Amino acid sequence: MQRSLEQRMAIKFCVKLEKSVEETIPMLKKAFSVDCLSDRQIFRWHKAFAEGREDVNDENRAGRPSTSSSDDNMKRVLDLLNTDRRLSVRLPRGWCSRT
Repeated sequence: MQRSLEQRMAIKFCVKLEKSVEETIPMLKKAFSVDCLSDRQIFRWHKAFAEGREDVNDENRAGRPSTSSSDDNMKRVLDLLNTDRRLSVRLPRGWCSRT
């Protein structure tokens, strides 16, 4: 994550210097070698900065959360297991919300 943020800053810098994407790619590949973004990602970020984007951070996006272990879910499972300790650990999976 940090490496890609550094590269976005470098791309933004190249755009401010009016470097073309064809000039930017070799510079990034030389500077970041194996950790370099793909050509496609460089094109995308170069275009975004050339069109006036200022922020180098990703935009927030909607979607499924990376985890379903919320405090509410953990409490529900613990309460359930405390009421009947013979329950299988896999059984409560269906009783947790995935929001």
